Amino acid sequence: MAVILPLPLPLQARIRLAQGLWLFSWLLALAGGLTLISSGHLLAQLWHLSPFLEPTCSFPALPKTALAAGVAALGTGVVGAGVTRASLDMTRYPPWREVLGPILLAGTIGGGGLLALAVGLALALPRGLDAALENGLGTALAHYKDTEVPGHCNAKRLMDELQLAYHCCGRHTYKDWFTVQWISSRYLDPNNQDVIDQIQSNVEGFYLIDGVPFSCCNPHSPWPCLQNQLSTAQVHPLSDPRQPNLNLWEQGCHGVLLRHVAGLASTLGTVLGITFLLQVLVLLGLRYLQTALEGLGGATDGEGDTQGYLFSGGLKEMLKSAFQQGLCAQRPVPEEVPAEA
Repeated sequence: MAVILPLPLPLQARIRLAQGLWLFSWLLALAGGLTLISSGHLLAQLWHLSPFLEPTCSFPALPKTALAAGVAALGTGVVGAGVTRASLDMTRYPPWREVLGPILLAGTIGGGGLLALAVGLALALPRGLDAALENGLGTALAHYKDTEVPGHCNAKRLMDELQLAYHCCGRHTYKDWFTVQWISSRYLDPNNQDVIDQIQSNVEGFYLIDGVPFSCCNPHSPWPCLQNQLSTAQVHPLSDPRQPNLNLWEQGCHGVLLRHVAGLASTLGTVLGITFLLQVLVLLGLRYLQTALEGLGGATDGEGDTQGYLFSGGLKEMLKSAFQQGLCAQRPVPEEVPAEA
């Protein structure tokens, strides 16, 4: 019976295959460990940035899928190293004969599928993250003043910590703060005429000023923290209003966070790609080694020539038969011609 993709594997070739697979299996286990570390770090970062992402986003699906793929790759590598080492000793290989087939099937469908899915999610992450940050940061700026509103009490603290940690200000620029009321109404003097005029001048009744929170100030600036009346040059005669980055963080938080998370996703995607390649090589090698040893009846020290293959001819014949049956089912049945009297 014909087999698919046969490969001659005499004794010396089987030994070299087993030795090479042992090395690649440990490389796969190492790549699986790196996948676990990279995906765990990305998951921690996304959890840390969750207050600034759209609540409906499903980005944790990437690191969670990568974590499962890393565990599968690590397990496949460790098992592969054990199988290849046992294949060189006729007394240690027989216990693996019954379980190697299910292991290869699980590694192909489970591990390979998870790795392919995780790679796809890593490639798609930056596009969806752009919109999620756009909406999430806009909501964070709008709730900055709500320090006593249930559900938003920590909005100010979280936004200040974000701007200080990532050296950013506003969503795209520091002027984003000019369009939202970021000072709580409890800290405004209702009897102050300037406050009254500022609120009445806004259609929605917000108190808008050309200022920014203290967390936008750059501590490395030679100037004091100039955070109010930033659009009026006469108020700060010694500063240059054309170069606000000398006093404030120059970049908006949207771009900074997008580059940060996209960089982490790119690193994880590279690790996943390498892990997927190693997974394919190890699974293919183990399949050839398994079928070659089965051809010898499981005797690892057999001197006779044998061959490994990916699939037996039975699978090919089965698929061919199913295809032919499908074609026959689609053909119209010829009408019976009545017999002449």
